[in-house]
Amino acid sequence: MISRLSLLPQALQIHRTVPRAVSLCRRMSVFNASRLAGKTVLLTGASAGIGAATAVLFAKGGSNVILAARRVEALKAVAEACATAHKESGLQQGGKFAIVQLDVSDTKQVATLFDKVPEDLRQVDILVNNAGFVLGVDRVGDIAESDIEAMFNTNVLGLISVTQLLVKDFKARNTGHIINLGSVAGRESYPGGSIYCATKYAVRAFTGALLRELVDTKIRVTEIQPGMVETEFSVVRFRGDKSKADKVYEGIQPLTAEDIAEEIVWAASRPPHVNLAEVFVMPVNQATPTLAYRGGK
Repeated sequence: MISRLSLLPQALQIHRTVPRAVSLCRRMSVFNASRLAGKTVLLTGASAGIGAATAVLFAKGGSNVILAARRVEALKAVAEACATAHKESGLQQGGKFAIVQLDVSDTKQVATLFDKVPEDLRQVDILVNNAGFVLGVDRVGDIAESDIEAMFNTNVLGLISVTQLLVKDFKARNTGHIINLGSVAGRESYPGGSIYCATKYAVRAFTGALLRELVDTKIRVTEIQPGMVETEFSVVRFRGDKSKADKVYEGIQPLTAEDIAEEIVWAASRPPHVNLAEVFVMPVNQATPTLAYRGGK
């Protein structure tokens, strides 16, 4: 029989080791982003919301980021936030941030995108097609043609144009990662969202076809499909009416831009042989585009 006293030295050793282990765990990050160090990311729609949060998180992970969007002044603020995040990370890799004014719906601007990018950042490793928006809640028959064109030109044609610009180089190097921002609206339609849903269904179809086309390469293809996320998304939908936008999130805790940024960067940081083809993420109290429990935050 082993006496309790004979176990005392071992117990004391464990007692001394556990605090050190806990301290070590506190210093270590479970989210291993080392594979992002030194990578170059092209991120569209980077001026606010999910795009801005994603840019900052990539910067924190030691990546270089090409920030592309229409609003240059907003991009400058995001670039500053990226520089701060990278400095605070203490990482030596990455830390280069370029601003590119880009309207993805303008094919001429897309075609000349890299004319505005510094030469040392022209070899992109990760493309994040984040640019997109929704306008209105009008029903079919009452939707303005200009709204239809605007959503399709940005959400679908713009995403395709930017992807086509980069995919040939990805194929030539047999590497790269294309991450497209889809939506729960691309999985299930809802009244008042016919055009936006149609654009996100198109994104899902395009992403699925691209995944299959690239199956014999080392190029990864991911679609992130968020549910309810509180950003300027709903403000844009309601054409600047903040009170209407706020009602969308009443009684429920929605996702944040940072929540989706984590999913994007998580997908990008997986080992090269791992591809998260679809990431469908919802608030805990949302089940579909129209079914949510609003019993209080």
